[in-house]
Amino acid sequence: MKNKTFNSSLKILLMTNAFILLAGAMLGPIYALFVKEIGGDLLDASIAGAVFAFAAGITVVVSGKFGDSVKENKFILLLGYFLMGLGFLLYMFVESLIVLLLVQVIIGLGEAVYAPIFDALYSKHLDRGKYATEWGVWESMDYFTSAFGAIAGGFFVTYFGFKAMFFLMALLCFSSCIYIWLVRKQL
Repeated sequence: MKNKTFNSSLKILLMTNAFILLAGAMLGPIYALFVKEIGGDLLDASIAGAVFAFAAGITVVVSGKFGDSVKENKFILLLGYFLMGLGFLLYMFVESLIVLLLVQVIIGLGEAVYAPIFDALYSKHLDRGKYATEWGVWESMDYFTSAFGAIAGGFFVTYFGFKAMFFLMALLCFSSCIYIWLVRKQL
């Protein structure tokens, strides 16, 4: 008898979330360089990070409560992934600090919309007796996408520029969104 490591729902969630996390990790280590490129400084980069966190923090509880009341909450996951992709795409047009802060709000909203729903869906599909193992796999994936994303982001910006990286980041998010749409019945 073959012992399946993961059920198909967890595989889908892991893969699509890996793309989202990879996209975010591409910018993380070089974010201050981008802020400097648009005329900001280290404090501006910190303020932009805070705006993202405040937007997400204010929204995440509401998103979680809403997700509990909706039967097809995978559509909320789609919305969050889409907002993340839209925010990353909008980075391509940022030329001032105020526009950057608005984009940070969109990305913060996107993360706040998808995060509680992702956690709920992932938890719902955990296999009995494998809770720690399957959450451990997600944690491992998070670290590996962070490592790979940091290197990939530096590579893309060095050889192709920030706009190319932002396009790739958005493409990763939109790919997750499309894939979730195509396989939504499996979730």
